[in-house]
Amino acid sequence: MKKPYIVLLLLITMATLYSCSSDSGSEPMLIVKFQFDPNQARLNNLGQPTTVAAGNAAQTPVFNLISSHYLELAPNANTQLGQGQILYHAPETTLGGSNAIDFDQSRIVTQGETFLKIPLSQVAAGSYEWMRVSLSYQNYQINVRAANGNDYAGTLASFVGFNNYITSFDVDNTTFPVNANRAQGYWAFALNDYPYSSSGQAPPGSTTVPNPISTTSPIPAGSCVVTGRFASNLVIDGTETNDVVITLTLSNNNSFEWHEVNADGKYEPSANENVVDMGLRGLVPTYVK
Repeated sequence: MKKPYIVLLLLITMATLYSCSSDSGSEPMLIVKFQFDPNQARLNNLGQPTTVAAGNAAQTPVFNLISSHYLELAPNANTQLGQGQILYHAPETTLGGSNAIDFDQSRIVTQGETFLKIPLSQVAAGSYEWMRVSLSYQNYQINVRAANGNDYAGTLASFVGFNNYITSFDVDNTTFPVNANRAQGYWAFALNDYPYSSSGQAPPGSTTVPNPISTTSPIPAGSCVVTGRFASNLVIDGTETNDVVITLTLSNNNSFEWHEVNADGKYEPSANENVVDMGLRGLVPTYVK
């Protein structure tokens, strides 16, 4: 073998060894992802199973996108909001007047996509029983019945954060300019492939936010901090060498709810049927270490 080829082979071998060494020595991470389960229990604000309210109807939407404003690990049911291990807090702004989530800077992901990835060294060692997730934005497919009696598919954008500063956003092929704050429960809708769109505001306090530990660790009114319990405590001891992946499984079981005018179980905006609730119906957090 000629000398130049020997040198080249040595260089390639050294680069490969260096690469493997860097990968194996990388810092372990905490990774958070979202998942949706249409068959998961449908819970009320106290974390108890519930049915659709009398006079209302609901459907299970098909999710496209999700965003969260805040993530926190809580050691036990007595840990007050903000006193646990805060993993993430989205940017906020006062451009719209009062303090609000800055929608333009929100992290928006699909199911299974990584929402958060931080070094495990940033997570305090401890045993964590509960997960808190403050949801802020949802984008999903729903079905509507038009005045002509036909059913159509459409896309709905739902802002469930405590307060949301929005410049503009797109739903399907429709742009909604806002340039202002919008309170929890603001929504916008567009038919898929048809020139129809609308927007509105759900009543104050009508967004369901399940919190099974509300008696010992309440959340502020108007927030969207959904709380769920790990099947077994997530223990971080600071000696981890592998990534820890948390999956936040959210119940979308009949999570889109409206008040019926025509009692047919069909959402009919043309009949002035108003959206009353867009809150996700429970959280089951799991982890893999």
